Amino acid sequence: MTEASPQALLEAIDFAAHKHRHQQRKDAGGSPYINHPIAVARVLAVEAGITDASTLLAAVLHDTVEDTNTTFEELEAAFGVEVAGLVGELTDDKGLPKEERKALQVAHARDASPAAKRIKLADKVCNVRDVHRNPPSDWADDRRVEYLDWAERVVAGCRGAEPVLERIFDAEVAAARETLAG
Repeated sequence: MTEASPQALLEAIDFAAHKHRHQQRKDAGGSPYINHPIAVARVLAVEAGITDASTLLAAVLHDTVEDTNTTFEELEAAFGVEVAGLVGELTDDKGLPKEERKALQVAHARDASPAAKRIKLADKVCNVRDVHRNPPSDWADDRRVEYLDWAERVVAGCRGAEPVLERIFDAEVAAARETLAG
C-alpha cells in the first residue's frame, strides 16, 4: 500500500469534476455531483484514517464509468490498473434494470476486494447521510426507509473490511431511522 500524494488526489478530483461537470445530486438543492465522490474519499481518509493511494483515488473516481462517458481504459491510462480495477468492482451496469442492479450490489458485496468493500462502505455512509439530512425532494419517508433497508443488505456483505466505517454506517442508519420514526 502506498500513501496517496496530494498531487494524485488533486488529479483524480480534477478528472472526476470534469467528467461529472453537468451532473447534480438528487437533493432538493441539486448540489454539484462532484461533492459526492469527494465526500466518499473524505470519509475514508478523515473519518477512517485510510491513506492507501489506490483506495482514495478509486473513491474519487468510483462513479465516473457508471455515470459518465468514461471508459475503464481511460481510467487505467490515467490512474493505473489497480485504480481502474477497483472502480470496476464498484460500477453498476446501467444497461440492467434498476432492481437487478440493486440485487447485484447485494450479491457482489461479499466477493469484493477489501479496498472495494471500504469504498462501498464509505459510499453508503455518504448516501445514508444524504437520505437522512438532505434527501431527494420527491422521496417520501417510506422510500427513504426502503433505501436504508437496501443499504444495510449491501453493507452486510462488506462487514469485516473496516470496523471504523461499519460503526459510522451503523450510527448514521440509526440516526436516520430515529428521525424517520419520530
